[in-house]
Amino acid sequence: MAQPRISAYLPPDIDPTKAALAFGRRALPKLNEELQSPELLTQQRALVALCDLVHDPEKVYQAIALGFLDSLKALLVHQDQTVRQKTTEVLSVMALHSIGREGLIRSGVISALTGLLDDPVDICRKNTHQIFDMLAKLPEGAGGVLQAGLIPPLVLKLKTELDEIQELILGTLSNCLRVEVSAALAAGAVTVLKEKLSHPSTAIRSKAAWVLLEISSHAEGKVAVCEEEEVIPALLSLLEDAQPEVPVNSAGALMFALVTPQGRSSAMGAAAIPPLLTLVAEETSKARLNAIKALTLLAELPEGRQTLLEHRDTFQRCLDDPSEAVQRAAEIAITVIDWKPFCSRDLF
Repeated sequence: MAQPRISAYLPPDIDPTKAALAFGRRALPKLNEELQSPELLTQQRALVALCDLVHDPEKVYQAIALGFLDSLKALLVHQDQTVRQKTTEVLSVMALHSIGREGLIRSGVISALTGLLDDPVDICRKNTHQIFDMLAKLPEGAGGVLQAGLIPPLVLKLKTELDEIQELILGTLSNCLRVEVSAALAAGAVTVLKEKLSHPSTAIRSKAAWVLLEISSHAEGKVAVCEEEEVIPALLSLLEDAQPEVPVNSAGALMFALVTPQGRSSAMGAAAIPPLLTLVAEETSKARLNAIKALTLLAELPEGRQTLLEHRDTFQRCLDDPSEAVQRAAEIAITVIDWKPFCSRDLF
């Protein structure tokens, strides 16, 4: 006859590292109480459970309404590295949702995270930079990063951080510098970015060129890029990169920099026309539009116009491009190339 026995093992669906969730509406409030518990293990288990819950945007909305962000901000300075790691992980998952990003920005999480830039635990710093990168995609988030004074330390961190974290920093900077560049220029961003243009990582090379593009979109940024030695030649060298996104961003940065006379002069001195023409001739090149616009600027110089007259057919073929933007850019380029200075003898 069978005898009842009580097993010593936990049921297979119970994880001892997670806090047991209360039933129904009490689940999240109970977790919030446990986050504020004086017992370390209770806090750790609550954070592990919360990491799973915040993948659901509805739970994120409820957590923000219940005041979880204040509890999480307090845990960012916790002495225990597991607590800091799981706290930043929770916040980074919340930042994946639009409601989470808005809540993090409103609650001042950006300023609260500044102390973790020098955290000894790599994953804590990575989570922190993931949050900055996600929040900076919103205008309010980019403004929050700027107001927190984070641009100078982020620029400096590009010199010392792990490659995967550098990618996140460059993403944050690209969005923030679209708004304002003076703090980055004062921190020597152009010099640091110039070094990243030759980095072995494709992603870092591409994003460094992208940040330079954003810097060059500002008047003071154009001057800084043109005055920094070897930036223009470095960008030109990336036009031949095998990864498509690298030439796109490099050609874009050149397009903005060449608006200035100094930029056009530097580009001509660095033999910019041949690699740019190569991109224009490649019908599938994503960088084609930027390259045409850059060459149009070089055609404003007498020597540039003379050289490009020999390649007028290259621009003519662009008139059949499926992109209307490319067609329009090619029309303008041809007009500039064909322009002839007015001479009084033409009247007779």
